[in-house]
Amino acid sequence: MKKPIEWWKGAVIYQIYPRSFQDSNNDGVGDIRGIINRLDYLEWLGVDALWLSPVFTSPMKDFGYDISDYRDIDPLFGNLEDFKLLVKSAHEKDIRVIIDQVYNHTSDQHEWFKTSRESRDNPKADWYVWVDGKKGELPNNWLSYFGGPAWEWDEKRQQYYLHLFVKEQPDLNWRNQEVQDEIMDTMRFWLDLGVDGFRFDVVNMFFKDDRLRNDPRIEGENSNVDYRNYYRVFENDRPETLLAIERMNDVISEYNDILTIGEVGSPMGTPAYFEYTKPGRLDLAFNFEFKEIDELKASTYRDKIKETERIFKNISWPSYVLGNHDSPRFPQMYRDNKHKTRITKLLATMLLTLRGTPFIYYGEEIGMDEVEIPYDRIVDPAGKYYWPNWKGRDGARTPMQWDSSEHASFSETEPWLPLSDDYKENNVNTQKDDKRSILNYYRKLIRIRKNSEDIKWGTLKLIESDNNSLLIYKRQYEEDIIVLLNFSSEKTPLDRELVSGYRPLLSNMEKSDLKLIDYMGPYEARIMKKN
Repeated sequence: MKKPIEWWKGAVIYQIYPRSFQDSNNDGVGDIRGIINRLDYLEWLGVDALWLSPVFTSPMKDFGYDISDYRDIDPLFGNLEDFKLLVKSAHEKDIRVIIDQVYNHTSDQHEWFKTSRESRDNPKADWYVWVDGKKGELPNNWLSYFGGPAWEWDEKRQQYYLHLFVKEQPDLNWRNQEVQDEIMDTMRFWLDLGVDGFRFDVVNMFFKDDRLRNDPRIEGENSNVDYRNYYRVFENDRPETLLAIERMNDVISEYNDILTIGEVGSPMGTPAYFEYTKPGRLDLAFNFEFKEIDELKASTYRDKIKETERIFKNISWPSYVLGNHDSPRFPQMYRDNKHKTRITKLLATMLLTLRGTPFIYYGEEIGMDEVEIPYDRIVDPAGKYYWPNWKGRDGARTPMQWDSSEHASFSETEPWLPLSDDYKENNVNTQKDDKRSILNYYRKLIRIRKNSEDIKWGTLKLIESDNNSLLIYKRQYEEDIIVLLNFSSEKTPLDRELVSGYRPLLSNMEKSDLKLIDYMGPYEARIMKKN
């Protein structure tokens, strides 16, 4: 088997939400200098790349995903010189830097939109999605993901403009070639500054149905979060989007070793992730299937893995995540389970040993939990609109818990979001000193992965078992690794023949004799290597 040459296929990528990682100037908000100050930690952890959520100039209506200048850094986070220093400092530690690119929409404060809304015949009049109509009569039934209609009336142009998110985020018109040209040049700007890749926000939404057809309602669905009641088929996955992505790939091919990742929030799930990562398109598309699972069952995870392997085969490369800045932290489901720590390690083991590129969301490596944010501290626009039916995304974006001091050493002043109540017990400093901690377990897992050709590049073979509580698979490249995961709260029998000839590499059991191979403990994860 030929070893892949792409660095990202064997990498572990760490997502940083910049507002919440480290504050260097004590204004309560994380920044680029703060990230630079914590690079030693990322090096110690062993990750290969960091991915930054947006740090570009923005009015912060959606906390950086509403960009008003694609080629500059918001003063809240620093400046371009700080960013260049981050890239340089990270590279010195063999850590690559991936940045968000938000090309579906801009801020309404972007000069492009300010010009566009001035008249119907100015040079940028057609750079956004404008539609004729009468005030009060919406063009169609499309809804904003942050609540209410996706159309906003503009008095000056006497037209509606489209915003699939907040009204201050007008959608760009990708059917305009000048828009595409400008976006391609923006990509080159950051590539010339030395970034190692891009994560493209809502990449499958770039093109909308040119006939503006109504979305069909999901029969029997009556969610309090209104957009979930519709099949969003006419704002997603239009065939023209794939052509645009291929054009973006042409720009990427002008540079070396650049990674492209797509956020593909598609109703088609895994088949869509595959479609966007066919040769000549994106390198990776986030597989969101795991973070949507709300039950701890081996069969559920096995089915998702089997589907991914069947669809991707040897054509495209999978990726896996357990959470991110838009979804609740995954330990939330197990917060009342006495085995919460062990379950967190179990899922981490799966994430870091599957065939594909894993992403760790900051704080997962210490088991940071979803934080209950009181209404008066909610800042997420979706959380404000849908409260209390959906409390938004703030609970997964709280400051990193570095130690037990005031504000967890994230800042010397009150952070922009409240810390978790458990930060004094659950933090990096405390866990570093505990050999059995989640943090040290993640570090061991990453080290095992780095040193294993089988885990990085090998094939994946699911092993059938009569026990529905077990998820078992082999990773094979030059040698042979077997991963055994018990999704049961009970001690579970194990076929001795299955692991005969293997030696243990790692288990998440606090007290375990790894020589005992007739059973697995409750929620045990075990990695074994062929002798």
